[in-house]
Amino acid sequence: MEGETVIWKSLWVTKIKSRNKMSRTKSKRFHLPFLTFIKFMPEQATIERARADERAGKSASTQAGEFVREEFHHIREGKHGARSAKQAIAIGLSKARRAGVKLPTPKRGKVSEKVRNQARRDSQKGHYGGNGHVSRRRSRATLGALRREGHQSASTRAISRQTHAAARRRTSSERSAAAQKAVRTKGHARLSAAAHKAARTRMSR
Repeated sequence: MEGETVIWKSLWVTKIKSRNKMSRTKSKRFHLPFLTFIKFMPEQATIERARADERAGKSASTQAGEFVREEFHHIREGKHGARSAKQAIAIGLSKARRAGVKLPTPKRGKVSEKVRNQARRDSQKGHYGGNGHVSRRRSRATLGALRREGHQSASTRAISRQTHAAARRRTSSERSAAAQKAVRTKGHARLSAAAHKAARTRMSR
């Protein structure tokens, strides 16, 4: 299945000798896909969009946004759930780092040391590559846990709440710097389109 890591598990082929009798044969083996947690092979189209962003000179956070977008799509499609929009974003950022996007490690004090260490490990795997070993048991357990979560975390309201909460945590100078950077990188046409969209949104309220 596209976008998901698949671990192959050897299974014995059973040969039916009669209606009620079955026997195993060790002379033949075949492989069936054993679906595991999205730990986490992104879809090729997502990787291509992130590379196109990099070639266009866009920031690492913009490139990582492609992976976050993919994660929200997976939740809406029912592939798995997430406890909150924040968790879905964290999964997308982890996928981005493992895919080689040069996201910086979160600053000390902004997040826990556990999160900073995990981000550092993800970045190292994206830069140097992993050891190729995937724990089958851990992957199954993680996928099962995510499938038990709901899908409301990808709703428009949940994403809006997360966006506003993140904006409130930023200082006025940080918001101003982000806006000035957007002016430099978006270009006139995209800025104009964003302004028209903002105007339509305000009129609909």
